[in-house]
Amino acid sequence: MAQGIIETLTAAARILFSSLGQQNTRRLGTASLALWVLLRYALSKSSKGRLLTSPESVARPVDVNGMEFDEWDFIVVGGGTAGCVLASRLSENPTFRVLLIEDGESGKALVESRMPSASAALFRSKHDYEFYTEPQVHAADRKAFWPRARLLGGCSSINAQMAQYGAHSDFDEWAQVIGDDSWSWKHFSRYFRKFENFQPDPEYPHIDVSQRGAGGPVTIGYNSHTFPGSPLFVKAAMAAGIPYSRDFGVETGLKGTNMVLTYVDSRSERVSTETAYLTDDVLSRPNLCVLTHARVTKIVFSKNVNGASRATGVEFVRTVDGANGRRWRAKACREVVLSAGAIHSPQILMLSGIGPAGHLAHHRISLVHDLAGVGGNLVDHTAFYVRFADKMGITINYGIPYDVPSFAKLMTAMARYQLGGKGPIASNGGEAVVFVRSNNPDLFPESEWPEAIEDANSGPESPDIELILYPAPVANTRNLTIKQGLHGYTIVVVNLRPTSRGSIRLKSSDPFDSPSIDPNYLATQHDMDVNIRGIRLAYKIAHTAPLTDMTDTDCRDPILDHHFDKLTNTEIENIVRERIETIYHPACTCRMAPLEEGGVVGTDLKVYDVEGLRVCDASIFPTLVSGHTAGAVIASAEKLADQIKAEYRFLKAT
Repeated sequence: MAQGIIETLTAAARILFSSLGQQNTRRLGTASLALWVLLRYALSKSSKGRLLTSPESVARPVDVNGMEFDEWDFIVVGGGTAGCVLASRLSENPTFRVLLIEDGESGKALVESRMPSASAALFRSKHDYEFYTEPQVHAADRKAFWPRARLLGGCSSINAQMAQYGAHSDFDEWAQVIGDDSWSWKHFSRYFRKFENFQPDPEYPHIDVSQRGAGGPVTIGYNSHTFPGSPLFVKAAMAAGIPYSRDFGVETGLKGTNMVLTYVDSRSERVSTETAYLTDDVLSRPNLCVLTHARVTKIVFSKNVNGASRATGVEFVRTVDGANGRRWRAKACREVVLSAGAIHSPQILMLSGIGPAGHLAHHRISLVHDLAGVGGNLVDHTAFYVRFADKMGITINYGIPYDVPSFAKLMTAMARYQLGGKGPIASNGGEAVVFVRSNNPDLFPESEWPEAIEDANSGPESPDIELILYPAPVANTRNLTIKQGLHGYTIVVVNLRPTSRGSIRLKSSDPFDSPSIDPNYLATQHDMDVNIRGIRLAYKIAHTAPLTDMTDTDCRDPILDHHFDKLTNTEIENIVRERIETIYHPACTCRMAPLEEGGVVGTDLKVYDVEGLRVCDASIFPTLVSGHTAGAVIASAEKLADQIKAEYRFLKAT
């Protein structure tokens, strides 16, 4: 218990001092800094389990001649949302020797990761790659901040934990794109149930448990704490004409409003794919090694007798402090599975010589295989924050403490959480949501919206707008509050089916250079139209009873958005271009699609015309799902693990 409280106080201090520079909060200065140093030291003693940081036991230096490389049956590159699943499932077969290589470290010892409300405290830390996009031509030439986790579990260790997977027709669309019915909802849905361990909640008795998985490694359920404004939001949405959804995961509930399921356990702690799949029992398997603090710089290939390229291993470098930059190489005698995410997977492919030939030649990278689709088709869910004042004073105005009383409130909330898993710290923040279609004539009647909007949905029941209530006035992804001490809230407008497409490209042949990221936000009129409709709907809900009990309708603070009803759509368009953000769901950069349609992998997730190499993460999505991407990534990894085990079921131990 004492250690837990120490960890909690440490997180409080770290969150505080991460905000000192931007908030100019000097009043807490020296005394709190001394507390932070002391408590951070105590936290550093936490056990991180059976993880390797030294490569000597799994690989050999590239510059040592005449030595055999350590061999593995399967090397999984990237211990993120998919990589942890694959390493765990593949090593269930004791004849498979599995090596998982991760650039970061374990997130189990990070209290900011474990606490549902605190994950954003890891943004811009050593656990975040802290990417920035290229200036966005259609978004005021701004460089958008893209946090991406540098941890085991990947972004499942820092995301908002929302267990909403997308419309069933999204996966039917996948099956249609790739021409394989095993990806349709009818067949693919079993992998969602396979990973789920649904925990019923008496507060939400309408969930049909027969439609949910039980006994899987990933616990899902409802937060133990409900922000008082969340039920007001749901009731206001219903009063505005949006139906109540009993369960967003079933066919009849894909659209509507309710509280959303989250990846959370009985202790009110985050469930990531690291905590779910890399348990102590899994890490103790003699046929599995998990190497942390190691960045894969390229995939190694050889030529078969027929002239085809085959992946035979990977090169990597250590990324711990004091590493000398020496390159190491590990050999895969069966397959390399690339699970480095929608940004790093195409980057690693291109650094290894697989990608658009002209682009690789520009960076003087030897061509292994000309594959034009690598890094293309980048798409991301966008977010626009609509911010209102809270006249009830029930929102969280101390998340980033700004004085001694606010710091005391945060410490009290954290102590309440640590002692019983209760209180606002136990919430992911995004509890109440709305899913609707932008062409719904009841919500957007032709008399008010005479211009038709393009239907980019996967089917008649799939939504393309999500609204998320958040109990604080969010400025942007870099600053989590817009004004010190302000009681306010945000309705996040999410475009779930954007039609704008961008790309990932290399800036150089140096693997430590961040790639060029261009999501091409708001390149189509459709994407702007969806945002405008979502913003108007958010404003309507905020000004509909009973949410009007909380919304300060008389507020005209210019830093908030109470004036939006006075603006034309053209004026709001200009604001959207100035403020559009990511909701952290980049995908589709190594698409599972036919080769002639820009595909990179086939239905078995094998890279086209290259042997021994597959990709499995959000980059393989044929199209972006109309939900939060983590669930579809986990299910894809479960499906691939089953397929690999079936293909190599007669493999003898090496």
